[in-house]
Amino acid sequence: MDTQVIDSDGFRPNVGIIVANEENRVLWARRIRQDAWQFPQGGIRRNEAPEQAMYRELSEEIGLLPEHVEIMGYTRGWLRYRLPDKMVRRHCFPLCIGQKQKWYLLRLVGGENAVRLDRGKKPEFDQWCWIDYWQPIRDVVFFKQQVYQQALEELAPLLSLKRPQQTGQKRQT
Repeated sequence: MDTQVIDSDGFRPNVGIIVANEENRVLWARRIRQDAWQFPQGGIRRNEAPEQAMYRELSEEIGLLPEHVEIMGYTRGWLRYRLPDKMVRRHCFPLCIGQKQKWYLLRLVGGENAVRLDRGKKPEFDQWCWIDYWQPIRDVVFFKQQVYQQALEELAPLLSLKRPQQTGQKRQT
């Protein structure tokens, strides 16, 4: 098993993967035996480029191969999130306090029948579906919401999408 790569600030380099279909809906996957949904993502191994990690994770987690997708773009820099204190494994060295991610936006060109959740040695997801592009910001676990928002906002122009206007709470009179 690969040793996790942790940077000097305590962040694990990682790739996040947004797969869009022809209707600009995105692939949303449920973690195995949990009620937790997210985009595919995974760590970057030592001496592995982010794009190589993206293709490896894409295959391991959702069964898609390079010929099934086209890269539409990726985030300019690293987007970071911190783990909640209760999730930090303080007994591990080096200490990992969160993840720094490079996000990729892919267009599915191989057909959705190419999606296979059982391709990896240890499946991470047991269900998937297509959802509205902006829905993950609301539905992902709280500590990833800001990173999801940053990634989706930065990559939305590649699909000619604009963020819908936020509606504020109704004022009570």
